Amino acid sequence: MRLRFVLSQVGQGLSRNLAMSVSVALVTFVSLMFVGAAALLQMQIDNLKNDWYDKVEVSAFMCPAGSAEPGCAAGEASQQQIDDIGALLKSDALAPYVEDVYFETKDQAFAAFQEQMADTVWAQSLTVDQMQVSYRVKLVDPEQYRIVADELEGRPGVEIVVDQREQLEPLFRILNSATLFAVGLAGVMIVTAVLLITTTIRLSAMSRRRETGIMRLVGASNLFIQLPFMLEGAIAALAGALLAVGGLWVGVKYLLEDWLAQSTPWIQFVGTADVWAVAPFLVLAAMVLAGLSSVVTLGRYTKV
Repeated sequence: MRLRFVLSQVGQGLSRNLAMSVSVALVTFVSLMFVGAAALLQMQIDNLKNDWYDKVEVSAFMCPAGSAEPGCAAGEASQQQIDDIGALLKSDALAPYVEDVYFETKDQAFAAFQEQMADTVWAQSLTVDQMQVSYRVKLVDPEQYRIVADELEGRPGVEIVVDQREQLEPLFRILNSATLFAVGLAGVMIVTAVLLITTTIRLSAMSRRRETGIMRLVGASNLFIQLPFMLEGAIAALAGALLAVGGLWVGVKYLLEDWLAQSTPWIQFVGTADVWAVAPFLVLAAMVLAGLSSVVTLGRYTKV
C-alpha cells in the first residue's frame, strides 16, 4: 500500500513538472556525455601510448660528407667512429636501457629512401654516397629515452640524434588538453544539472504542500514524505545517464569501430566494451547527483 502511494506520488510529480523533468534528463545526458567522452579519450591516449611508445626508437645518424653540422666539421664519420658508437650502444653501461640495436648502411638507407620516396624528384637525384649510416636503438623502457640520447649526442662522428618520442609528445599534449577541456565543460554542465534537479524537486514539493502537510499531521516520517521527490530526481537523472551511455555507444560503434578503425587499422581505438566499462560509473554519478541535490533541497524543505 505504501509503495503504491509513493509510486503514485512520483507519477504525479513527473507529470506536473514534465518540462523540468525532461530538462533535467537532457542536461544530465549532456553532462555525462562529456564525462564519458573524457574517460574514453583518456583510455584512447593510454592505448596510443602503449602501442606507440613500445615502438619508440632513438636514431643516431652519423656524419655524411659535406654536413654543415658543427659536430661534423671533421668531415664524414670514419669507420672507427662508427664502430665506437656501435660499441657504446652494446656496452654494459647502456645494457639496462638498450633492448636491441639496428645498424643501417648507406646501401640500406638508399634502398629504404627509394622505396618511400619513389615518386619524388629527390629519389632520382640522390646517390648511395650521399646517404648516411645510422644506428636505430630500441629501448627497454621508452620513458628512459633521454639517458640514451644524452650518451649519443656530441659524440665524434654523430651528426644528429633523433628521438621519436619527441615527435609524439605534441600529439599527446593536444589529446590531454582535449581531455581537460571535456572535463571542464562536463563540470559546468554537472553544476547546471544539480541546479536543475534542485529546482525541479523544489517545484514539485511546492505543488504538493497540501498533501505533504496532511502526511506530516498524521505522523508520516520525513523519509516517507521525501521519498517521492527523491525518486523523481533519480528517475530523471537515470534517464539522462542511460541516454549518455547510449550516445557514447552509438558514437564509438559507428564513428570509431565501423569507420575510423576500418580506415586506420594500425591504430587501436577504444570500443563498445570500453563504453560498457564506463557505463556503471556514469549511472552511479547520476544517482549521486540526484541524491545530493535531493538531500540539500528536501532537508531544507521538511524543516518548514
